[in-house]
Amino acid sequence: MTRKVLLCLSALISLGFAQTPAAAGDASAGEAKAAACAACHGPQGASSAPNFPNLAGIGEKYLLKQLRDIQSGQRQIPEMTGQLDAMSDQDLADLAAYYARQPRHWAGAKEDPNSLALGEKIYRGGNHETGVAACTGCHSPVGNGNAPAGYPALGGQHADYIAKQLHAFRDGAHDKSWPGARTNDDNAVMRGVAARMNDQEIAAVANYIAGLK
Repeated sequence: MTRKVLLCLSALISLGFAQTPAAAGDASAGEAKAAACAACHGPQGASSAPNFPNLAGIGEKYLLKQLRDIQSGQRQIPEMTGQLDAMSDQDLADLAAYYARQPRHWAGAKEDPNSLALGEKIYRGGNHETGVAACTGCHSPVGNGNAPAGYPALGGQHADYIAKQLHAFRDGAHDKSWPGARTNDDNAVMRGVAARMNDQEIAAVANYIAGLK
């Protein structure tokens, strides 16, 4: 069995996103609580700034895990410092439920044939030579993710944001102490994938994902 297949199976079975308990949030309550988030993440979670992620339709289970990890400090985001400190777990669940029910927003890919071709190749088939797993196993061929499993819907997300996260996973794989490292993927599945990606592959995959519908 190839390393790529093993990574895909590992992602499907044990990815940290799937470890978060199912959310029991109230979307109606979450709407009012999300008002303060609109400054960065836009109305209804549709961000107009490429450095801030779209939250609309990203997935309730996934988003709840990220909110919990940010609040606990397991995932460090300077822009989010103090934003969740006063919130209860119910507040976080309500926010996740609200954003999960909002219509997805598509940032759109840059029309660069070379970048799109490489991005599609890696997203759909990975890289056999370096052991990079395809993204489709967890995030679906069209970027819809897998909500029950807690795998986020990535299609249409800002390319700059996706690239930043892939770099953070890659740097986290090589040095957990690096300030920008992202290590809140249980079992280090995303770190294992990103660690084998070069800068060109990361940029291409991020651009391709931004255009997925």
